[in-house]
Amino acid sequence: MNRNSRIFSFASRCGLTLLVAGAGLAHAAQPLTTGVDATFAPHAMPKLGGGLDGFNIELGQAIAKQLGTTITIEGTEYAALIPGLNAKKYDFVLAPTTATEERARALLFSEGYLNTDYTFVIAKSGKDISGLDDLKGRKLAVNKGSAYENWARDNAAKYGFKYDVYASNADAVQAVQSGRADANLAGNTVAAWAAKQNPAVRTSYTIKTGLVWALAFRLDDKEGRNRVSSALKCLKQDGTVSKLAQKWFGFTPAAGTAAVTVTPGQGVPDLPGYDATPVELRCS
Repeated sequence: MNRNSRIFSFASRCGLTLLVAGAGLAHAAQPLTTGVDATFAPHAMPKLGGGLDGFNIELGQAIAKQLGTTITIEGTEYAALIPGLNAKKYDFVLAPTTATEERARALLFSEGYLNTDYTFVIAKSGKDISGLDDLKGRKLAVNKGSAYENWARDNAAKYGFKYDVYASNADAVQAVQSGRADANLAGNTVAAWAAKQNPAVRTSYTIKTGLVWALAFRLDDKEGRNRVSSALKCLKQDGTVSKLAQKWFGFTPAAGTAAVTVTPGQGVPDLPGYDATPVELRCS
């Protein structure tokens, strides 16, 4: 009997779980390195006393704990995250990343962990937005490199608006507050947080997208994707993701939403990179 076989035999007798979905023993203990947009509250933001806090920070820490390893989370601009991933600076992108067909041609995704809709943030006394036709003649502020920048670029001519791109979503919200933009377009969770924290702005119209946020991996790192995604499945199964959503966003995810639904296989169904092979979970 080799060393690994003796270890697994001992673990079995003691009721321990050393693997998550078939990952090798040495691989299961491999430390993780990832990055977030540290200005994207409440998903990631500086905390008093140093370090980072937020929904995605706690999600990353829970994934590492599930895998029995450690995680280093670096804060940077969102636009630097995918280049950092492809340069192998990061194992995956922890920042909220919308899983789209275009992105899935260049990245591998875990399954979704939150549904993401798009919500407009406007000045408290600003003219409301009741539909997309109301955007005509207005100026939007969006976060550089985000799905909201892509949406603005693709729809500016159609709906007759202009848009400016900012290094962070906090800067984009500030542009609305100062009158340099009529509305900020961001994820529904971020928009709600911004309005809660800043009495000078409020949320307005929401675009239902049917999209999810997922963890992003290099296209050639199927093993890493499956390893971390399986840990994410375990955190959905034991209610951790739902509890984090309640803590940071103030709502309980509904049945059938990404936060509580364990997707068959690995990845986001119907997108490139999805693997429908059944996954046998071994959760800690």
